[in-house]
Amino acid sequence: MHKFEEKTIKSEKIFEGKVVRLQIDEVELPNGKSAKREIIKHPGAVAILAITPDNKIILVDQFRKPMDRALVEIPAGKLEPGEKPEITAIRELEEETGYACEELELINSFYTSPGFADELIHLYLAKGLKKLDHPKSADEDEFVELLEVTLDEAIQLIQEKKIYDAKTLYAIQYLQLKEALKTHE
Repeated sequence: MHKFEEKTIKSEKIFEGKVVRLQIDEVELPNGKSAKREIIKHPGAVAILAITPDNKIILVDQFRKPMDRALVEIPAGKLEPGEKPEITAIRELEEETGYACEELELINSFYTSPGFADELIHLYLAKGLKKLDHPKSADEDEFVELLEVTLDEAIQLIQEKKIYDAKTLYAIQYLQLKEALKTHE
């Protein structure tokens, strides 16, 4: 138990949608007072840093309604009930990009917005990519354009604020660090 732990007194479900659930928890604070916490419950997600045999990063350009603009991102998707993250990663890679991979390695898992949401993203590195002749189709409400870029081009997309989401920034910085470590060996 952490010294600043908040004990839940009661929890009220406000909304349950296709992807998220909103609840309001009344909590007892460490000083004995109470407070309310608005919490988004999310099933979790995967993100895939997919690298082609010629060392290009596969990205998807898609419109994101919450920001009311298009973003360039690494492929990603939410976990289905009971699905292991690595299975979700393989499925999402195929559905969004038309690729399969020979090697899938977990880079790290991280919370996206721990102040109000419990979404946990599992970031994978996919190598040994092969274009599939008949890939699974993407979700019917998902429209993406595939991009293949170098690390330098990805950094340019960051500077242009076309890459502007945390998971993709994290993945690109991971690659930059990996490259920097290689040059210092």
